[in-house]
Amino acid sequence: MIAEIIPEAYDAAGRQVSQPFVRRKGPHPTFPMGRYVSQPLTVKCNTMREVRKFLASCEYVSDKELFGKKDYWQPPEEFEKRRKGDCEELRLVDLETIAQHGLRCAVHRWRVWPLRRRTRLVEFFQDGKCFLVEPQLCRVGDAVPRLSSIRYVPKVSVSWNGNTLRYFSHKRPEHQLRWQMLVPLVAEYVIFWAWVWLRILLRLPQIAWRILRRSLLQRRL
Repeated sequence: MIAEIIPEAYDAAGRQVSQPFVRRKGPHPTFPMGRYVSQPLTVKCNTMREVRKFLASCEYVSDKELFGKKDYWQPPEEFEKRRKGDCEELRLVDLETIAQHGLRCAVHRWRVWPLRRRTRLVEFFQDGKCFLVEPQLCRVGDAVPRLSSIRYVPKVSVSWNGNTLRYFSHKRPEHQLRWQMLVPLVAEYVIFWAWVWLRILLRLPQIAWRILRRSLLQRRL
């Protein structure tokens, strides 16, 4: 769920700009951005583990299916009632929860490499390090390998520290990762995902039995 960002691979801090972005380049919230961070959540999450547990109880549903619209950002009070939404709502829950702990955090508009797809993710700064939060990996564990974050390229972001909204633009980093750095990162990545897939394979018989039993019960009914 959380990956430490590799400094050489990202312009994580960015350059602050004085005005919100034009719609072509920036986020496209349905309501003014301040509304999404000014309303306190009724679900209290004191740790990222509790955030992970809450998000695991929510259902991912596209805006098209839920509202009949291509893009609709639900305010926090709507999302808490429905517990259904897409990536924007999951990111905004992360943003507000992290900011409640006094940490600077930001919602980024990212380009997913090597694809041309766009997505939004949350980052936060703690103890001089930057971390990327991917709520859709909440069922994998509390942390994911650092190399998992390298496929995301930040473009623009909206920062919130609990009091003030700020806007940032980001550029490509000038430094490249050296092979001496990549070796331990690759090893960490392979070990982590090998263990994840091993756990999935071990659970497959149990999952298959649950599906079969549910199917048999439905037929009897």
